[in-house]
Amino acid sequence: MKRREFVRAVGRTAGLAVGGSLLGFRPPVRPSAVPSLLIPMDDAQGDHLKAYGVTYRVVQAGIKAEWLLNYRGGSFLLPDGPAIRRDAALAGVTFEPVDDSRVTAIRGEIEASNMDAVPLEKAPKVAVYVPPNAAPWDDAVTMALQYAGITFDKVWDFEVMSGKLAGYDWLHLHHEDFTGQYSKFYLIYTGQPWLAEMVRFNADAAKQLRFGTVPDLKKAVARRIRDYVGNGGFLFAMCTATETIDLALAAEQVDIAAAFADGTPMDPQADGKLDWTKALAFTGAHVEPSPQIASFSDIDGHQVNAPARRQPLGAFKLFNFSAKIDPVPTLLVQNHRQVIPDFYGLTTSFLRSRLKPSDVVLADEEGAPWVKYINGNHGKGTWTFFGGHDPEDQQHQIGDPPTDLSLHPHSPGYRLILNNVLFPAAKKRELKT
Repeated sequence: MKRREFVRAVGRTAGLAVGGSLLGFRPPVRPSAVPSLLIPMDDAQGDHLKAYGVTYRVVQAGIKAEWLLNYRGGSFLLPDGPAIRRDAALAGVTFEPVDDSRVTAIRGEIEASNMDAVPLEKAPKVAVYVPPNAAPWDDAVTMALQYAGITFDKVWDFEVMSGKLAGYDWLHLHHEDFTGQYSKFYLIYTGQPWLAEMVRFNADAAKQLRFGTVPDLKKAVARRIRDYVGNGGFLFAMCTATETIDLALAAEQVDIAAAFADGTPMDPQADGKLDWTKALAFTGAHVEPSPQIASFSDIDGHQVNAPARRQPLGAFKLFNFSAKIDPVPTLLVQNHRQVIPDFYGLTTSFLRSRLKPSDVVLADEEGAPWVKYINGNHGKGTWTFFGGHDPEDQQHQIGDPPTDLSLHPHSPGYRLILNNVLFPAAKKRELKT
């Protein structure tokens, strides 16, 4: 039992100053054999997002928990103890003490329904890919981690290229343009100090790491990230990173940022040189050839900064999977809402025609040619792509204030992010499909 670590974790996140004598824990045993706490994740929950943090810290302390898939919105079952109760109470997280007879009844309901109980055994070590001089806009995942009280490290190109990703279980990507075009921000934000600093910082990194150009560095970083997944890592990406990492992986024989470098249109034969067998999620895409149109390719169904922008935004619906047969996609869609308002990002959605046959669609917009949320495997690892920038800010602009998650403690979109954070903690088993 890692008693001291748990006290420290609780103290950091909840502001407690407690001693080990207050924990009241017994050695870890099966949750069903001791008094338990149910963390409901349906509408009874006081703060859905911080509930993930409470659960994470319990697992981080070496205490086994369970994720009850499809039971009351994807609830958590934890062992009872004073410190866990304090942590939950101070975070505003609703919990229900349940005795052995109630746990038995819950397990019976789970066994008889489209539900499952998944053990959570090891808290993942989390990394967020972000440059040290991050640009002045917010990252939804970083905000979710901070709000929930889940610790993470920041990594960037130097850490990736030196092999440090091997020390992490879960990696998040968000804003990065892996094609090396700086998201074509020069079309709108020329002269902005933060853009000039972004260009300078990336150019210096390429030089220090001995790459001829920033696109060459980003392609190498993308390949290292793909290798990280292949070796068993969990990758979660949103917004620009979803589309551009695959473009970079496919572009081994073509510099898709050449147009940016000299202001001329891209080689019209470039599409034919892309090798989509190297990509994770997408295939057959056409790269945007003009340096004067602020989109990357036709992977994105919404083209938010291009003349072909799709409006208005709709809503996407989470798929209903079999918890016992397909636990991975079931886990990733746990929520108290099935229909969620859509939100823009530089990459908002993914055209169905650009998905690989092996991709699993987790959520889509009914009748639309695009999907919102996808998952797949690569080697020993798993990737998940979620389109859009911020689930609670539909049309976020650079310079807008960060989202205050205390105003959105029940956000179903942010819940999808935190599902992915806890995903690596789930005990692995062979899937039946």
